[in-house]
Amino acid sequence: MKTDIQRGLVLRNEKCHEHYTTEFLYNLYSSEGKGIFDCRINVLGHLQQGGAPTPFDRNYGTKLGVKAVLWMSEKLQEVYRQGRVFANSGDSACVIGLRKKVVAFSPVTELKKVTDFEHRLPQEQWWLNLRLMLKMLANYQISLTEYISGKMEHVTRRTLSIEKGF
Repeated sequence: MKTDIQRGLVLRNEKCHEHYTTEFLYNLYSSEGKGIFDCRINVLGHLQQGGAPTPFDRNYGTKLGVKAVLWMSEKLQEVYRQGRVFANSGDSACVIGLRKKVVAFSPVTELKKVTDFEHRLPQEQWWLNLRLMLKMLANYQISLTEYISGKMEHVTRRTLSIEKGF
């Protein structure tokens, strides 16, 4: 870490070792890295549950807000004619967000074609092909011959059970 390395990542499975817990590894790296690097814990299951926004979230939100206002100003100038606004093209209603590491505006008409409205998800997701590896890391009991890679398995209320702890 004293060299040119800017970031490091430690991945662990909850079943890797009973004594090497996430908290233990965090405490170990925090203690050894004083003055050289800092540490954070990020448990993926808890990553998308919201909570208090971080400075990154606030900064990113501000940047997206500025880009959205600039985009709307440009669009209004393009479609303003003779005292009226003609916003009847496909790109007059857009959603701003990341698309392949680039902030982009996606027309709602295009998003409608690629969205699973019932589950509020995109129809194609890049990480679905990683699910087999994730299940192996989580020590699921699965059959590798019957597993269909890239198929989404949705959880519904009917499949939840108090007896099973879900």
